[in-house]
Amino acid sequence: MRSDKANSLDGRLLEAIGAFGLSGKAEAAARLALRDEEAQAAQEYANTVSIVRLGYNDHGPVHMRIAALNAVAMLRLLRDSGVKTSLEKDGCGGFEDSLVATVLAAFLHDLGMGVGRQDHELHSACFALPIIERVLGEVYAGDMQKRVMIRALAVEGIAGHMGRAISSLEAGVVQVADGCDMTKGRARIPIALGMTSRDGHIHQFSANSIEEVAIVAGQEKPVRIDVRMSNESGFFQVEEVLLKKISASTAKPHIELYARVREDAPMRYL
Repeated sequence: MRSDKANSLDGRLLEAIGAFGLSGKAEAAARLALRDEEAQAAQEYANTVSIVRLGYNDHGPVHMRIAALNAVAMLRLLRDSGVKTSLEKDGCGGFEDSLVATVLAAFLHDLGMGVGRQDHELHSACFALPIIERVLGEVYAGDMQKRVMIRALAVEGIAGHMGRAISSLEAGVVQVADGCDMTKGRARIPIALGMTSRDGHIHQFSANSIEEVAIVAGQEKPVRIDVRMSNESGFFQVEEVLLKKISASTAKPHIELYARVREDAPMRYL
């Protein structure tokens, strides 16, 4: 059963997508994905393995919804600045098609944590495929070409979210959107349970120092990411997770990254 937090994020995601004023395909795709029983079950189990078995931070329904919201926020800023998505530049589709692919990828990107941490992005792509096909089969019924392209783009976003080589802007947005979910709420449950692991505990305590991650319009580039933390341990999360994801992302040329402790002057990374 989804938590109250996940349910509230559903509404925020649909509102953010609807605010683009598009044809309705993206909103319809998001609604189908949000209520898909297989997606819900896979997200819940991924979180159980991540938190209870491995001692990592949240990789479940709330995290994947936040990643989707972050991706939508980034796409809005890029679009407002006149940056074309890869589907638009390739002449294969429109912005809404890119939005559908990006939202599906972000919403399903961590399903593979149900298997384990190693290569979870590849397991995620396998688990997500039938869900993606169900959603696209309904939203793009009768348009095989669009279904094939959007499916491939969504799978690229999922399989590439840990930094594997990607080529589309859409997949690059998913990488960064995932990395931006690193506030203290993401580490709350494992820390409350007193759980640690050889690999996961530094992520828990570093994330627990992150107070806020804001995705706003930049001054020099379309997207500015501002990270505010309560203590210096948060720099691990910024430098070892978010910065690495941005550096590997096709969206990097469009991003400014700043981080600061409390009210200190921000440090600029990009």
